Amino acid sequence: MGTENILIIDDDEAIRKLLSKVMVSNGMEPTTVSSGESALALLKTREFNLILLDITLEDMDGFTVLKHLRSWGIHTPVIIISGKTEDYDALYGLNLGADDYITKPFNAVVLGAKAKALIRRASENQESKGILSAGPFALDLKSLRFYKDGEEIFLSGKELTIMGLFLHHPGQVFTKEELYIQVWGHTVVDDNAIMVYINRLRNKIETDPKNPVHLKTIWGIGYIFSSNE
Repeated sequence: MGTENILIIDDDEAIRKLLSKVMVSNGMEPTTVSSGESALALLKTREFNLILLDITLEDMDGFTVLKHLRSWGIHTPVIIISGKTEDYDALYGLNLGADDYITKPFNAVVLGAKAKALIRRASENQESKGILSAGPFALDLKSLRFYKDGEEIFLSGKELTIMGLFLHHPGQVFTKEELYIQVWGHTVVDDNAIMVYINRLRNKIETDPKNPVHLKTIWGIGYIFSSNE
């Protein structure tokens, strides 16, 4: 397993540094932002294993951020970390889809343990179901059926292989060579074959295949998959 990527959303620089230190001490890689707007922009392009979210941000409250990411189909575990201690706030956050709620000042050891437990549980849930998922997309590894927003999309064998590769590694750039070796098993790349299958997939998974938001071309290099609109 690679290093878990953690997104920290807090407008207090001291808290961001403290949370980062806790995550690093637990072998995780933190990324920090100070506003809800920055967080939402980042979540459109990157996948994280866990989100640590403050409620009182300067530009919008954390509940709004949480509403947005859940409405986008992002199921990343979220721990709300707030200075508010009212039960209402905790219950409201959990009802919106947060996975846990910790008040400031927090115990670093407890936070680290909760973070690890949530990441492990999310991973085990996916593996036990035999499902690869990212955003609105899901691939049932047992039945080899592919879905977007719960609706089945019929894919050919190679299309399933390509989507499985992208779902395993959202946000990673694959060169044409890497794709061809993984999918076709040859080191001599057939650019035309790759383009044909990428275009087929775009026609099936994109709202506007001519302006793809999920399966993007990185010119001169290859392709990258993003689960977010």
